[in-house]
This record gives sequence, structure tokens and C-alpha cells, in this order.
Amino acid sequence: MRATSSVIVGRDAEVGLLDEALDSAGRGAGRAVFLVGEAGIGKSRLAGECALRAYDRDMPVLRGRATSTGLVVPFRPLVEALSSRFRAAGTPDDPELDPYRPALAGLVPEWRSGATAPGYTISLVELAEALLRLLAVLGRERGCVILLEDLHDSDTETIAVVEYVADNVAGLPVLLVGTLRPDPGPALDLALAAELRNTAELHELVPLDEAAVRDMVEACLDAGPGEVPPAAHRHLAQRAGGNPYLVEVLLADLLDSGRLSRAEGGWRIADQGGATVPTGAVRSWARRLSRLDEPVRELLLLAATLGGRFSVEALRAVTGLDDRALFAHLRSASEAGIIAPDGAAHDHYTFRHVLTADALRASLPPAEQAALARRAATAIEQSAGELSSEQRQLVATLRLAAGDKVTASRQFAQVGQELLDAGASGSAAVLLERARGLAADEDRDAITVQLAIAEAESGRLDAASALLDDLPPAPAGSRAAQERAQAHTQVAWVATMAEQQHEAHRRIRAARALLGTAPRPEQEAALVVVEGHLALLPQPAGNRGDRERLPDRLEEAERSARAAALTAEERGRPVVACRAWQLLALLSRERGFDEADACLVRMLEVAEKHRLASCRAESLVRLGTNAFMRTGEATQLETARAAAQELGSLALLQTTDGLLAMQSVLGARWDRAREIVERSLEASARLQNLSAHRYLLLVDATLAAHQGRAREQDRALARFRRAGGEESMLVPLQRGLCQAVGALMAEDRRRAAAELDAALAWERQHPSFFYLSGRYGLSPLLRALDGDAGSRDAYEEALASPGGQLAWNRMFLGLTDAVLRGRAGDPDGAQHAVARAARAAAVFPQVWHLALRLTAEGALADSWGEPVTWLRTAEEYFHEAGVPPVAGACRALMRQAGVSVPQRRGGRERIPAELRAAGVTPREYEVFVLLAERPGNQQIAQRLCISPRTVEKHMASLMTKTGSADRSALCKLSAELAEDPGRPGAARPMTPA
Repeated sequence: MRATSSVIVGRDAEVGLLDEALDSAGRGAGRAVFLVGEAGIGKSRLAGECALRAYDRDMPVLRGRATSTGLVVPFRPLVEALSSRFRAAGTPDDPELDPYRPALAGLVPEWRSGATAPGYTISLVELAEALLRLLAVLGRERGCVILLEDLHDSDTETIAVVEYVADNVAGLPVLLVGTLRPDPGPALDLALAAELRNTAELHELVPLDEAAVRDMVEACLDAGPGEVPPAAHRHLAQRAGGNPYLVEVLLADLLDSGRLSRAEGGWRIADQGGATVPTGAVRSWARRLSRLDEPVRELLLLAATLGGRFSVEALRAVTGLDDRALFAHLRSASEAGIIAPDGAAHDHYTFRHVLTADALRASLPPAEQAALARRAATAIEQSAGELSSEQRQLVATLRLAAGDKVTASRQFAQVGQELLDAGASGSAAVLLERARGLAADEDRDAITVQLAIAEAESGRLDAASALLDDLPPAPAGSRAAQERAQAHTQVAWVATMAEQQHEAHRRIRAARALLGTAPRPEQEAALVVVEGHLALLPQPAGNRGDRERLPDRLEEAERSARAAALTAEERGRPVVACRAWQLLALLSRERGFDEADACLVRMLEVAEKHRLASCRAESLVRLGTNAFMRTGEATQLETARAAAQELGSLALLQTTDGLLAMQSVLGARWDRAREIVERSLEASARLQNLSAHRYLLLVDATLAAHQGRAREQDRALARFRRAGGEESMLVPLQRGLCQAVGALMAEDRRRAAAELDAALAWERQHPSFFYLSGRYGLSPLLRALDGDAGSRDAYEEALASPGGQLAWNRMFLGLTDAVLRGRAGDPDGAQHAVARAARAAAVFPQVWHLALRLTAEGALADSWGEPVTWLRTAEEYFHEAGVPPVAGACRALMRQAGVSVPQRRGGRERIPAELRAAGVTPREYEVFVLLAERPGNQQIAQRLCISPRTVEKHMASLMTKTGSADRSALCKLSAELAEDPGRPGAARPMTPA
């Protein structure tokens, strides 16, 4: 007889917590809740109650459970959770999810067809970010819930994804609920760490007290208060220990044995007789089994040997029954309340509770348990042709239960290697670690090598290094040494990509020592490619000798990489070949972008020949980048972005988005640039895509700099520094493309020159492959305008370099040529040079007008060209753009030329209402805006191109009109309004008269 409670008792606090969390998710304030407790304590019941309450709110619910069989199946709870939703509601077709479909294809079967290109493995973080976006879309209207049960049985990939979601769910309409046991392991570590970071709530379920047990028993029996004898309550409370599952099991045993029966007016319990009473679940289940038919009892014992969840196919192989008899026995066991069909898979069954399978196995003597496991393993091996990964793991588990550790180890190791090859490095590490612990002496070292690779590719470089360091010596050149050398090389590559230079060098030295003095060509090629990429990383401070040898190092790296590329192609190592061509594309830029593109085209050909989707997309992105730098256009870059999106590589997609955002900044498409940055910046941080994140931060700062927004630029640069930007290869762009242009927008020529000098000094000490840092364009122009004696040489050097052929730099170099020709008495040649520069500048309107303003200064001094026309054009442009310093400088230069300049007294609509009501004029407001930075009168005069005396008059008027006691109070008011640009009265830039 079944005895289950239809209501939840003793869990009011937990239900209240989940209710509050559901309401919070519905308001868009996501939360993560972990319910922790021993087996049978009621975690799943609470999860079910949460689902019911979510359904009442019309919230989408996704529910999945980890397998309790001990098999490592990557992402099983997540696949089940998404399937539980999409089977009923269909897959969402929101366009916002288009970039994430390839990443989600591994979890959503409907999106698998052609979703991910062959040869590319979606990273865990990409998958986690994609899942987060999917949940946000599903919960957009009312919130949504994802319930993941038995996380203690989950694979490491699922744990990593859950951790990512928990850490980033705040601010999204999503509730994550996870259940787990308090057993030491990754799941508990995750829950405790998330609670410590305040990104999740952890609630431990305690046993029910006697009153709650009494309420539960009455609910199971549908009895009123007082109808169940106190002796029955005491019996269940003492033996179940407050565990709801054990209460039900022991209650069922009392009912089945007839010791608890319905009587007139209530229930009656028979005298227990002491010794005959079962004292735990094992004896209780043994008694229940004894009442079943023999075939059903044997089937259940064999099923329990297979684990808490088992397939019909495996059970058929082990029992040898035909389908008619097999399903008849399964129905009998299901009707007895012992097993149930698995809702997630039509050909699987599960025990009603994992403790049930444990108890059934424990009811047999150890020798009989081992014999059943051996029989099951042999039957599965004989019934299948090539074992699947799950079947092989099951066989390994059964062999281990039968006492055959060596066979179990080899089976676990084989599955671990298969998972590693498929990119599931976390699950591979779990299985390889299990295999290593069981391995025979002759197998252990080989398994350790593969485990080290799995650990490195999972991001655990320290663990990988420790494993490799602990291996016993191997003779140089031996087969074991070659296998270990390959592992060292792979770990060195991972360390290089993580910019851990010291560890990468250690691994390379170890690999070379193992290979001896005569490594095979393909082994040497793989090492050379890693060493070449290492040579590009900025050297730590204090490595002066390395910096002095920089040209020689890069020349040697290029020579070696070229040989490595050809060798790798010949020896069937296409991934190494692609990495080598990628390296050569960077190194050969010094001789021209045609040669660099040729290397990338070769990389593309190798990638397409060998179906290396990731390398193909990478080559397209780099070809698109080169095209953008040459022309200023983004057509090829957009094509490359489509390839990255088709591939499903979110990291590469973010890298491409950063490049497109920078192209939009240079083209003065501010809204487009801002949209890309806002879309990708936080996502790149969550993905830990550090290189793309830094670049996007720099784009954000450059966006502000090119608009003349100094305070926004400073805030963005502070974020860039906190992300390690000033220790990266982006320093030349930070100094030359961002800060130097920002200084010119503030009419601070001296600071702009200092920033360009700093960029050049950095490039002389580090490998640098950025050509928009000012060295090849802006710097020669400023030097020419300043009359620098070396300006002609700087111009000719820049013009002869590959960087001088890029559209951005051609614009500045054309104007540099014009200034030098005009000064030398060649006005016609100067005018033609300006026309050439204008053709290159067609896609860079903002900086072109800035360059015109600068060039007009030289043209006025040397009497050539049309400086007044240029100044009028630039003044109009920057007046409309809201960049007062440049517009004011244009007017001042026109006045110096003796040209009448109309006063611009418009713009009262830009003055905040409270200041306008106080009578503040447009010119006074221009001064007021600048006061947020607390400049002196002389600085204000220079910025606005007015006299210090005029500034004093405006200051006095402003203090009177605003009621400020002194200059400090006026500056404070300006800063307060600038900090809150959305409030009425906020300071906004004005254009000076």
C-alpha cells in the first residue's frame, strides 16, 4: 500500500522564501536560491511546490534533474530543464537569441541542425551566457524559473554554468532554484561560495520535529486529529529521524504488514513485539520486496544494480526477458510505488527516490551484490556493438562494484579521453581523475598526462602543472617522453593565451627537455608557434635586456613561424599551421598589409580544407580588421561578424563587436558605437573575455574623447586601468587614439603632443602592431604645425611605412604634406595635398574637421590655401556637435585673420531651467559648465578663446545670479549638476560665441 503526503508540512519558512523570490523575479530582480539537505529531507517537494506557485503566476518553468547513476553526462540537468519547457511551449523565436542559438544547440535539440560549425567547441562561458540570455527572454513579461535538482550528482560543466547564472542573474527576471545534498563536492562548494559572494541564498533543510511528523502522517492517511494512535506517531518519529521520505517508507511498511490498520473511529496499531519491528529503510524495503512476486523482485534488484535511473535497453540485456514479460514486471513495480517512468526520457525508468535503489542493493550480501554487478556488466558488453559513452561508464561502474578496478579504470579513461576530444574538459577531468585513482601502475602515468591536459583546458592551470611536475622521469625521446612533451606544449599554449608568461616558459622548457636535441619537425613546429605568440606579449617591467633584443626576437619569431607553418601543413597538424599563419600575419604587417593578408588567406585555406571552423572565423575577422584599417569601411568586418555568429563563438563575436564599435567611433557614428558597447561590455566581463573587454572599455573612453567629453573619458579610462589595460598591448591606442585626440578636442595641444610621445616611447620598448596610435599620422602633422626641425623626416618615415597607407593616417599625412609644402612656398602643391587628404577622410567627419582647424592655423601663418573657409566649416561643425573649445578656437583664428565672425547667442534651450530663470546667459553658462573641473581663469580663457578679464566678469555675474557665496561654492554646484545629467538643471555643454 502506498503512503504519501499530498501536502507539504513543516516548511512554512522555506515556502515563504520561495514565494518572495518568485515575486522578486516577476519584478525583474532575479535571485538564486540553493536548498541543501540530506536525501529524503524534502528538497524535491519544495522544488515542486515552487513550480506550482510559478505556474499560478503564469511564469515559464524549466525543470531538470541530475542523474543519480554516477554516470558523467555533460549538461544533463540543463538539457532536461529546457526540454521540459520547449516540449510544451515550443522553442522561442525571438531575434535577440539569434547570436546565441549555436551556443544553445547543445542543450536544445531543435537548434542542432547546422547550428555549430564542425570543428568548433562552444566554451562553457559562452554556453552559460547564452543560457542567461535565453532565460531573460523567457522571463521578459512575468519572470521565469529554472529548477535544477540533485546538483550534487551533476557534471562539472553544469556546475560551472549554474555558477555563472547565479553570479549574473541579479537584474534579470529569472529565479534559479537548485537542490543538493550537504556532501563535500563541487556543488556544495558552489553554493557556499555564492552565498559568501552574496549572489545566492543558501537554505539548509532541517529534519521535521514531532509535531510536523504527526501532521505528515495524518495527511498520508487522510486522518483527522487524534485518529492515529500516539504509539504509531512515536514509532515513526523515532525511526525516521524527521526525514519525510523515511516517514513514508516506514509508514508503508506498517500498512503492508498489517501492524497499522483502520479501525472503527480511527486507526489501530498492533503490538510491535520488539524484535520483529524493522529498524531502518533497508529492513523495511527487504520486507516489502519479500511480498512481491519472485520475477518482479529479481527485476528490481537488477535494476537497482544499474543505479537510481536505468534504461529499458540495459535492463532487457541484463534480465534476458522479452518485451512482454519485461514491461509486465515494470508495470507491477510501478504500481507498487517503487519505480516510475522517467519524464525526461521515454525509454528510462527511475526509482521513486534514490534511497530506494541504495536500500535494495544493501538488502543483499556483498558477494551477491558483486555477482549481480558482474553479470550486468557482461550482459551489457555482449548485447551492444560499440559501447556509447554512457554505456561504457555504466560498465565501468559495474566492474568497479564487482571488484575489478583495473578494467573499470580503463573504461573510465577511455570515456574521459572521448569527452576531452569533444571539448567537455571538465567532465573529462572528473572521469580521468577517477580512472587515475583506480589505475594499475603501468596505466597511471599515461592517464595523468591526459588528466593534466583536461585540467588545463578547463582553466585549472595550477592543477595541470602540479600533475605534470609530479610525473616520474622519462628518458628523453622515448614514447612516454613524447606524449608528456605534447601535454607540456598544450598547457604552454593555454598559459600563453591566459598571458601567464612564466608558466608558459616553464612548460616549453620541460617539453624541450623531454624531446631531447632532435625533436620531430611537427613537435618543433608546435613549440615554435607557442614561443612566437609569447614573444608578442608585453614584457614585465625590469626586463630591459629583453626589450633591447626585441627586434631580433621578433625577426627570429617570424623566421621560425614561417618554417613551422609549412612543416605543420606537411605533417598533418592543421591547427598548429593556422596558429603559425595567424602569428605571421601580425609579424609581417611591418612590411605591408598585402603580405599580412596573404598569410591570413593561407590560414583561411588551411582552415577550410580541414574544416576548422574556429580558425576559419578567426581568419575572416582578421582579414576584416585589415580591410577596415586600410579603407575605414566595415563591410568585410560585418561579414566576419556573421561568420563568428554562425560559428557560435561569443568570444570572437565580442572581439568583432569591439572592432566595429571603434570603426563607428572613428566614423562619428556615436549612437551605433554606444549601442555596441552597451550590448557587449558587461557580457564580455561575464565571459571573462579579457582582451575583448579591455578593448571595449577603450572604445568607450575613445567615444567620449572624440566627442570632447573629458569627464566621461576619464571615468571610462579609470575602468580601463582597473581591467589591466595599461599592462596590455592597447597602451599605444589609449595614448594616441584616445587621450591625444581628447586633448585636441579640449584645445590642449601640449598635452596631445605629450600623449603621442608616450605612445611612441611604449612602442619602442614593446611589440606593437597597432597603426592608429598617431605615430603614422597625427604626430607628424602636429610636429609640422609646430615647426619641428625633424617634421619632414617624421613625415617621410610615416609615409614609407605600412601604417602610412591606412585611410586614417593618409588623412593626417596628406595635411602634413600640405603644411610642409605651404611653408616651402608651394601653395598649389599644398592645395592638391589637402584634396588628397579629403578623399581619404570621407569616412572620418569629426576628426577631419578637427584636422582642418589645425591645418588652417598653418595656412594662415604661411598664406596658402583657404583657411578661412576651412575654419568656417569646422566652426559650424563643432558648434552643432557641442564641442565649445574647438568651435571657439575656430572663431578666434578667424578674428585674427580679420574676418567678421557673427556672434552665436543662441542655445538658451541648453541652459537648465533653474539657471535660465536666474538670468544666466549662454556665454555665462559656457563658463559655468567648465567650473566642474575647477580650472583657473587662465585655463577657462584658453578653452573658450576669451580674455581672463572677461572670465572674471562672468564669474562675478554667475556668483550673483546663483547665490553662490564664493568661487568654491559655484564650482561645487557645477560639479553636482554635471554628476547627474538627467536631473533638471544639469550642466550640458554649450557653444561659445
